[in-house]
Amino acid sequence: MTRKNENPLTVGFISLGCPKNTVDSERMLAEIAQAGFLIVPDPEQADAVVINTCGFIAPARLEAYQFIKDALGWKKAGGVKKVIVAGCLVQRMGAELLDEFPQIDALIGLGQRDDIANVITGTFKSAQHKSYLGHNDSFVNDRVRLRTGPAHWSYLRISEGCDHNCSFCTIPAIRGPFRSKPLAQIIDEASELIDSGSVELNIIAQDTTSYGRDLKIKHGLAHLLTQLQSLPRLVWLRLMYLYPVGITNQLIETIAAADKVVHYLDIPIQHVSDPILKNMHRPDTKKKIYDCISRLRQNFPDCVLRTTLIVGFPGETDSQFAELLDFIRETGFDALGCFKYYPESGTAAAEMPDQIPDEIKEQRVNNLMLAQQQIAFEKNNRLIGKKLTCLVDSIQPDGSAHARYFGQAPEIDSLCILERCSVPTGTFIKAKVTGSRDYDLLIKQIS
Repeated sequence: MTRKNENPLTVGFISLGCPKNTVDSERMLAEIAQAGFLIVPDPEQADAVVINTCGFIAPARLEAYQFIKDALGWKKAGGVKKVIVAGCLVQRMGAELLDEFPQIDALIGLGQRDDIANVITGTFKSAQHKSYLGHNDSFVNDRVRLRTGPAHWSYLRISEGCDHNCSFCTIPAIRGPFRSKPLAQIIDEASELIDSGSVELNIIAQDTTSYGRDLKIKHGLAHLLTQLQSLPRLVWLRLMYLYPVGITNQLIETIAAADKVVHYLDIPIQHVSDPILKNMHRPDTKKKIYDCISRLRQNFPDCVLRTTLIVGFPGETDSQFAELLDFIRETGFDALGCFKYYPESGTAAAEMPDQIPDEIKEQRVNNLMLAQQQIAFEKNNRLIGKKLTCLVDSIQPDGSAHARYFGQAPEIDSLCILERCSVPTGTFIKAKVTGSRDYDLLIKQIS
């Protein structure tokens, strides 16, 4: 559908949630722009507002609810005419969302993502609520995106959905079963992103290490990395969301042989107590996690490891939390995210006995993050005086710059702060670490 008139409808777009949602938002924005709508920076001033939501855990739902309320308030005030809600919250709640917010004009699920322009048009043709809630159980095609971040780095999604069915997780119900993108499609998308200026590709999925399993590709992720490694003008490849059990010797050997794959690995382990891991329906054990980390550090002495943890899982005892805390202090992850457990409806864990009180969960999060803070600050101090290659992400109004070395992923990790910068964003520079400020490194450009 193409609109050609002197006064095109204006659309405001609000994107919430994880990098996978960011990719979905960029695809929808491309469809909206190609349809002839005018995308405006201030949603309150638009004819139609699209909110691409996250619905993974309670805080994400509450955030989405607030944005929906805001948009409906703008509509009530007479400026915004239509409010369309899309994404994971819609896929999870379906038409129930209209019970909560009957003034919503349309709901659009993940399977109808690429039909967003027609949905917007439809809301102006009919005052009736429309729901487009079908699942898409094939692979997703993420080519042609209207990028919302810097041109020099991108997210590259290699699969969709998940088959693990962890007892705390709603993702399989929202995103569907695991399905890999065909290899040729990923290469085409990567080439498109590189042609648009990206020198760094951050590989994302629900379960990155399982890539190719459903396509009967042996050592699928390793094979994919070998293919991506050959793309010209690409400098950094970063791996996110790796299940420990999927980090094979073949994958380690491939990373070692690929000079574009940075030695940064994001490995969400969730916990290390074997009884907790079993109740989480995780495929790992404490020994397997230890062995995985040991193999990585033996092969990559410079490797930077990030993980994600859940505390306050049903039945988690004081001694099991202490076991996790000891593990974190011993292992010394470079970066770490910790979340308290949320009992999500429809998950097995929500029905388990011995749910942990919120105040205990909060205290455990605080204790763990204080321990991680000490680890991170000590690691920063050891970097002082080191020389790093950094990628300049943004220039600040005062002339300073935010940059990253290979051990810092965009949007989620700390930064390298450069006091003065004379090069444009997207440029690699040589720098020396001169100090630290909280979690961030202070650097000085060198020749």
